Amino acid sequence: MKSYDSDEELERALFSLELEEPPADLRTSILSATIYRPVVPVNQWETWAVGAVCALLTWVAVILLRGEGAATLNAFNTHAGEAIAAFATPQMLFWAAAGGGLVLWISQLNLTLAPGSLRTTRR
Repeated sequence: MKSYDSDEELERALFSLELEEPPADLRTSILSATIYRPVVPVNQWETWAVGAVCALLTWVAVILLRGEGAATLNAFNTHAGEAIAAFATPQMLFWAAAGGGLVLWISQLNLTLAPGSLRTTRR
């Protein structure tokens, strides 16, 4: 292996190599594979939903295979009943309705800037 003392010798050696010509559509194929790639037909939230359902089904399958299905179902029913009893009180329902009404009211507000302070777009 030859040792090069300067960059100039190395550059001359590199430029003297006979290289193949790149394919004619190389730039087009690179762009089509990167920035011009087709849009994925599945939304991000759908991917997360499918992943969550698969994880839940795997968790249920492991519980059933271990033979703990009945005990887990009884515990789930107990906790679900307690949660429903805690959230179904008149006070909680009142505050949930008040919060929902407030969210609906705020979502209907027009919070844009005053007409004189709006910026125009460049043409």
